[in-house]
Amino acid sequence: MQTVLVAGGPVVWILAVFSVVALTIILVKLWQFSQARAESTADVSAALSMWRQGKGADAVKALDTQRPVSAVVAHAMQGHLEAANDALLREETERIATGYLNGLRSFFRPLEVIGSLSPLLGLLGTVMGMIVAFQQMETAGSQVDPSVLSGGIWQALLTTAVGLAVAIPVVAAHAWLERKVDRVSASMSDAVTRVFTCPPVSVQAAGSAEALQSAA
Repeated sequence: MQTVLVAGGPVVWILAVFSVVALTIILVKLWQFSQARAESTADVSAALSMWRQGKGADAVKALDTQRPVSAVVAHAMQGHLEAANDALLREETERIATGYLNGLRSFFRPLEVIGSLSPLLGLLGTVMGMIVAFQQMETAGSQVDPSVLSGGIWQALLTTAVGLAVAIPVVAAHAWLERKVDRVSASMSDAVTRVFTCPPVSVQAAGSAEALQSAA
């Protein structure tokens, strides 16, 4: 590793820093997803079943509000039980869901930047190394030593290899994490829609009573 860092020059040092930053972000995001159990929806399914049966309070209690999907669904259910304005409740639920999703997407931008810049930095190092190698060849004139030229070329190509080695796993990890957040977003949307389109019997009855009173 020390040989690679010395031979590659400052570009390889920058790529090494990029790799450390990217690895740190990936480990933090894995820990975050693991702690939040963001994709676990077993409690949501059970709560929605109770909700359809008219057990609104029990449905809210069945939700683990430490999980993003469960917390958003709990807010929507609680708002229905408190007979909140439907339009305002939808907007507030959407705001809370957006906050959770933005939290899950935090630090995705640095991963994207590292994945994009790493191969470009590697290419820049290669171009600079090739320029130096050909300058040495021009200086040597007709007394060019092929071993010196080949040594300069492999050192130049080293930066491209390091850049790709950093970029490939970072891009793959970024895509995988993005897909996980997309699944969480889809689960939120589906569960909340089911809450709004299928209120419990007690809420439906309360709404009918209010409508009759208004008509009277």
